[in-house]
Amino acid sequence: MAIVGTTIFSHILPVICGFFAIIFIISGSLDDNKPKLGFGIALFIIACIFPYIVLRLLI
Repeated sequence: MAIVGTTIFSHILPVICGFFAIIFIISGSLDDNKPKLGFGIALFIIACIFPYIVLRLLI
């Protein structure tokens, strides 16, 4: 049986972070704002890796 909260870390938080990452990437590339673009790319990578790190610690 899965531990309570694994759905949040595996399905909900990565989607929210990925959504905001795409918004930052698009906004940073259209405005030629390098820090915003870099933050969007970093947030997208974190959203991709986050479930693997957290779920390995929880389960």
